[in-house]
Amino acid sequence: MGEMIEFQGNGSKVPGYFAASTNKRAGVIVIQEWWGLVDHIKDVCDRFADSGINALAPDFYRGKNTAEPDEATKLMMEMDYPQALKDMSGAVDYLLAHDNVRGEKVGVMGFCMGGALALALAAERPDAVGACVPFYGVHMWGPDSKPDYSRIKAGVRGHYAELDTFFTPEAARGLETELKGYGLDAEVKVYEGCDHAFFNDTRPEVFNEDAASDAWQDTLDFFDESLR
Repeated sequence: MGEMIEFQGNGSKVPGYFAASTNKRAGVIVIQEWWGLVDHIKDVCDRFADSGINALAPDFYRGKNTAEPDEATKLMMEMDYPQALKDMSGAVDYLLAHDNVRGEKVGVMGFCMGGALALALAAERPDAVGACVPFYGVHMWGPDSKPDYSRIKAGVRGHYAELDTFFTPEAARGLETELKGYGLDAEVKVYEGCDHAFFNDTRPEVFNEDAASDAWQDTLDFFDESLR
């Protein structure tokens, strides 16, 4: 359904996957896991388009992706974090200027590394991000680069996993407490019996259909409410 495009990110061209809805509706940025812009992320964009929401996934790795954890770690560590912020900001501007996107703000959704980046974008562009949905992700690039969450104006709905040893339920609850401390509309749901990446249906060893279905419907409802 979607297609690869290029958009401007602080003067440089950024590749991305864009799936347009059949009518003029809201726009959402979908942010990859550490694997790269793989078919699963493209499929999430297509699912948004099927649901009437325009979706754009920036390609931070510029065409590289992997199914191997060691290589994914290498790609993530090589990613230029400040450039990633610029890429995402360019994606925001692309969506807001697109003829098929209506509204003055967009949503952002991300997984693992992308969940952390979704929160970073909400802090980087409080003027233009109206809803933020991180899946099993908290900031992971050290305290010196941690976003200023007090800048966030968007509502936040987090989806985390009870058995996650990367981003634990304790870390998720700590994030919720921190965001609420800034007066934000923030809620975190921890799915019992689920592991990290429970939403990824290309990974049968961790995919949980019931939790993924619940989280997806919650996400759609949240974006519909926040971005209408």
